[in-house]
Amino acid sequence: MEKKNSYTFVLNQEQQEALKLLLKMGNYRPKQVPHTVVAVEAQDCVVNLYKSGKCLVQGKGAEDFVLFFLEPNVLQNATVGYEEVLNPDLVAPHMGIDESGKGDFFGPLVACAVYVDPDLAHAMQDLGVKDCKQLSDKAVLFIGSKTRQLLGPQRFAMVSIGPEAYNRLYAKIRNVNSLLAWAHARCIENLLETVPGCPRAVADQFGAKQVIERALMKKGRSIKLEQRHKAESDIAVAAASVLARESFLRSLGRLGETYGIQAHKGASEQVKASAVELVRKAGPAVLLKACKCHFRTADQVLATCGSSRAALGPEGQAVSRSSEAQ
Repeated sequence: MEKKNSYTFVLNQEQQEALKLLLKMGNYRPKQVPHTVVAVEAQDCVVNLYKSGKCLVQGKGAEDFVLFFLEPNVLQNATVGYEEVLNPDLVAPHMGIDESGKGDFFGPLVACAVYVDPDLAHAMQDLGVKDCKQLSDKAVLFIGSKTRQLLGPQRFAMVSIGPEAYNRLYAKIRNVNSLLAWAHARCIENLLETVPGCPRAVADQFGAKQVIERALMKKGRSIKLEQRHKAESDIAVAAASVLARESFLRSLGRLGETYGIQAHKGASEQVKASAVELVRKAGPAVLLKACKCHFRTADQVLATCGSSRAALGPEGQAVSRSSEAQ
């Protein structure tokens, strides 16, 4: 298996002092890096200790530095290379669920569930699967395509809620987390159709666990559901994040081609400018077909075009609560 080239550790005060001493004694070249206590170039890697206590080791020699210097002298325990021994659940059969598009004005909300077992988990690690937020769009598209080929059609399930359907559902539900829980639950149910023996599902902590459990139908109620913060560290959740993001990016591309605009991610000034261009081309109601209209971005775009939410009809009247607003 390919060596990892990036490691992050949070060090306590005693470990920070030990690292500073280690880096003073060795043949390391000091560097100037903002917000660090100490930063050096080591053999084929860089080591940065930040004021927050976070230690970042990056480069092709990162794993060797962690194994031979950081673990014995600073961390004083061995974890690298023993992750599966210390926590066998990491690669044991389970599914991971994640989503993309939740905070993006343009495009769909996409949820995905991915099944892994030890062989699939190791193959995904070899492909470079990780939380999609750590990957460029180009890498997401490439790794996503390879991951779909690896899984085949029966070991992942996806639910994509396009803008029109999303706006209809939000007008009824009026809560993004409830809508997301419904999408997660459908992914779990759909994947259980093809992998009925999957014992548990791991998802990110985005709301009350009971919200997803209530959305599950009979087949899904027997599965053990785990919600945790930073769930993307789980390889199944990471794979789900990549596939959901890949689908979202491809949907954005198609949307842009359909309307002759650049459909950007997020809710930046670029996004607003593209939405204004779209409204001027096709009229205010087109936002219902291309965007998530409950965000306040819709009001800003409509106001720029001399219009208001009234032009969106009944399904465009729901507005995000402050916790959901962009």
